[in-house]
Amino acid sequence: MVRGSALASFIVLCWASSLSAQTIYPIDRAEILAGAKFDFKVELPGPVDPAKLKVTVNGADYATAFGRAGTFIEREDGKDQSALILRDVTLTRPGNVVVDVSDGMGQHSVTWTVYDTGPRKAKNVILFIGDGMSPAHRVAARILSKGISEGKSRGKLAIDDMPHMALVATAGSDSIVTDSANAASAYATGHKSAVNALGVYADRTASPFDDPRVETITSLARRRHGMAIGVVTNTEIEDATPAAMVAHTRRRAAYDEIVEQFFAAKPDVLMGGGSANFLPKSAAGSKRKDETDYIAKFRDAGYQVATTASELGALSAQPETARLLGLFATGNMDGVLDRKFLKGGGVKKFPEQPDLTEQVQAALQLLSRNEAGFFLMVESGMIDKYAHLLDMERAVYDTIMLDNAVRQTREWARARGDDTLILVLADHNHPNSLVGTVNDDMATVPNVPLRERVGVYDRAGFPNYPAPDADGYPARIDVSRRLAIFSASLPDHYETFRPKLDNPNEPTVKADADGTFKANDKYKDVPGAVLRPGNLSAMIGASVHSGEDVILTATGPGSERVHGSMDNTDVFRVMADALGLAAGQ
Repeated sequence: MVRGSALASFIVLCWASSLSAQTIYPIDRAEILAGAKFDFKVELPGPVDPAKLKVTVNGADYATAFGRAGTFIEREDGKDQSALILRDVTLTRPGNVVVDVSDGMGQHSVTWTVYDTGPRKAKNVILFIGDGMSPAHRVAARILSKGISEGKSRGKLAIDDMPHMALVATAGSDSIVTDSANAASAYATGHKSAVNALGVYADRTASPFDDPRVETITSLARRRHGMAIGVVTNTEIEDATPAAMVAHTRRRAAYDEIVEQFFAAKPDVLMGGGSANFLPKSAAGSKRKDETDYIAKFRDAGYQVATTASELGALSAQPETARLLGLFATGNMDGVLDRKFLKGGGVKKFPEQPDLTEQVQAALQLLSRNEAGFFLMVESGMIDKYAHLLDMERAVYDTIMLDNAVRQTREWARARGDDTLILVLADHNHPNSLVGTVNDDMATVPNVPLRERVGVYDRAGFPNYPAPDADGYPARIDVSRRLAIFSASLPDHYETFRPKLDNPNEPTVKADADGTFKANDKYKDVPGAVLRPGNLSAMIGASVHSGEDVILTATGPGSERVHGSMDNTDVFRVMADALGLAAGQ
């Protein structure tokens, strides 16, 4: 009985302690660039008398430390919970910062590190992101685009042939596995965030637009040095990775509002798909919820607008083009396999979509006209979309396309005297592995199930794709000995072990109105198809991300900071240091 009473007292103590705990943003161990703007917030677990609230920064009252007082909210969201918030503050002195909060019932502390940068080293920074690009995608891209003989590659990828390399950890503030939103946000801000969040710390309020903000590298580059800004992708431009370069919201799906934030930020170059959320609600193909015409608004703000590859080439070549908006599909753009070879996906509807290399070439032409330099983010985003759909061939071809864009950019940089820091990495991994080959050369052994044709170890041998063209793409993927790339995260689906030559893979379909998914019967009768039970919930209809480190390679001024094991927030720090973005530099 004594033991039971002691346990009950312990539980009550823990419960009371949890009630008195406060949440402080930025979070503990945050690293903050000297002079970068951020929002300071304290969330209190219950109603608090402001006279009893004490907040200090390195022992001094917070209002003195930050230069002004914040707003005290007695009942946040109308609930019995108080909060203190102060927007757009900065800390300019490097060193450790201890924030203490006491509300009369409990006390909480966090420690931040404010860091400086040296003088500016790079005129430009270009960040290439292969969304969801796993090591398996990189190896497969090398095999297909360079060839392999007796175990040795016949060439290197441009993304691998770089002097500096590191492994980058990707966990977010709320989970060991990130999505593209908080992963790209870490690169853009140097702060951890939660799944679905962009440029904010995800707080407890109902609104997804009032969370504590942290300044992005695009804002800093323009504010500190007057640099030009470019955001280029082949997904919807409102999608998580490109949006993370400018947006502030914890709801990555808020496409209408993200378009509004792009317009407010006004990057000099903005290119991708996703015109549906730029068009007024009454226009064909629109997905907006209002009648605002953002294409017209961008035009009125001085932007030239391109909707095809030929328009893009013509506009970027004109010296008078200062700002460019390129929207080449209502949704995601098509990957290179459909666009160049199979003519599947949305190619019939949008037949003249530019290649990522054409987008990058145009962006470099425009942005390099700014004497103050530029920051450019380039995403090969469909790698991730195809990996989710277990469509490995399409993902690999888009990895080759990313490599081509990096190769041409490195040649551009060399011709200028190497004044540009170039970084290449994924935002997160997919659990894909290259396990061998799928061998259809078994005519002498009839009726062998396809899964028995997966060759491993010495039975894998080498694939027999035809020699690649000048851009590194084999003309055929439906060869008799293909790369076997499998995922460790699976929904129930019919595994055909064959490339999808009509349209991108659709492993699942909605089962019914309850939101669950089932295996797509479209592939049920493909010769040799196997119903593969998944290891994911029926609520998830596609493969999911994984938590392994990603590979970062780099070249150019400032790239020497890339080495060993790094955190995703360190990528921001590498770029900020190369550009000398700290206050006083």
